[in-house]
Amino acid sequence: MRRLYGLLMMLAAPVAFAVVLMRGIRDRAYWTAPMERFGFGRWIATRSIWLHAVSLGEVSAAAPLLRALRARYPGIPFVLSTATPTGRNRARTLFGTDVDIRYLAYDTPGSVRRFLARINPRVGVIIETELWPNLLHECRRRGVPVVIASARLTPKSVLRYRRARALFGDAVAQNVTIAAQTAEDAERFIAIGADRSRTREVGNLKFDVQLGVEVIEGGRKLRAEYLGARPVWIAGSTHPGEEEQLLAAHAELKKVVANPLLVLVPRHPQRFESVATLLTRRGEQFDRRSAGAPVRNDVDVLLVDTVGELAALYAAADLAFVGGSLVPVGGHNLLEPAALGVPGITGPYTANSREIARELMLRGGAVQVADAQTLANVLGQFFADPILRQRAGASAREFVEAHRGTVARLIDLIDPLVASSGPSVKA
Repeated sequence: MRRLYGLLMMLAAPVAFAVVLMRGIRDRAYWTAPMERFGFGRWIATRSIWLHAVSLGEVSAAAPLLRALRARYPGIPFVLSTATPTGRNRARTLFGTDVDIRYLAYDTPGSVRRFLARINPRVGVIIETELWPNLLHECRRRGVPVVIASARLTPKSVLRYRRARALFGDAVAQNVTIAAQTAEDAERFIAIGADRSRTREVGNLKFDVQLGVEVIEGGRKLRAEYLGARPVWIAGSTHPGEEEQLLAAHAELKKVVANPLLVLVPRHPQRFESVATLLTRRGEQFDRRSAGAPVRNDVDVLLVDTVGELAALYAAADLAFVGGSLVPVGGHNLLEPAALGVPGITGPYTANSREIARELMLRGGAVQVADAQTLANVLGQFFADPILRQRAGASAREFVEAHRGTVARLIDLIDPLVASSGPSVKA
């Protein structure tokens, strides 16, 4: 079955590359280092430690682990691979030239051979759920142990992987350690073929992301100099079909709260212009973040058409709605506003972090809404009661603090793998 999969990937890779080239017409970042996607790139002579984080959110989650590993192994080169320009740019912002940053190769046999030959890894650490059969097979052939860190699987994903268990079960059954976010995630990986003896609950790396004083200070500065003293709520990482509901909620909110501001942050940069068109079509008064000027007092919406500021904008807001949850995407990272002490609001779709959402809601650090009207009601309640808002934010921050420690547990798993990796590698 893997041979058939390999053939299909060889047919699919040119199509995927054509899509990248077409996206580059609108965003030239897609044209950066294009041949890395076929495994080409700089050769690393000394065996490296390799981490893979697919996009911006995973790169941010991987940052504390990568920093800890670099401090532990100062003489070993580090490679961080990603799949998107936003992930690559975030990695470059975080690590500059101290870490070798490149795109992960397409999962064709030749591409992954070239990729692994060039980065020469002692051990691979893949963040969350990037199960590429040819890549994992080639790691096993070369004797490179792999850790799936902060690993998660949704029930729907389990059904999909089990249909191709001969392919994915073989990929995770040997040479792969599963460091799952929750006990439920661990059992789901075992259900698709992971070795129970190498599968354990370790926790979610996102709990260990340290946003730092500079983010908090950046948020205060944004609020004071840019957003102003009005009631501010942010909708972060939004998707198609959500913006309309958020704008409807904001219209209802304006009936009970004086001059509120919605900070609207689409998930993907390529959607900035389509969201601007939506705002114009609806007759919304809005400013763009890219303009750089303070938000006008008579503006209802700030469209954030820049990248890399979401954490500071969360810190600047009174309340945070986390996107991908009013539409069936599965919800994005509730922990980022929670770590900043900002109450979170989520829609009904939370499959990507169901346990985190449930625990935050039980502690009063987040609220779930069903639609635009209930979202407006919740926003109105929070804005009407500053003490309620303060208590919810404190509960959210305490929840995050209580669950830190995933990086240390992952280091305990990775240490013996680094120590046991030999000096030679197959060509």
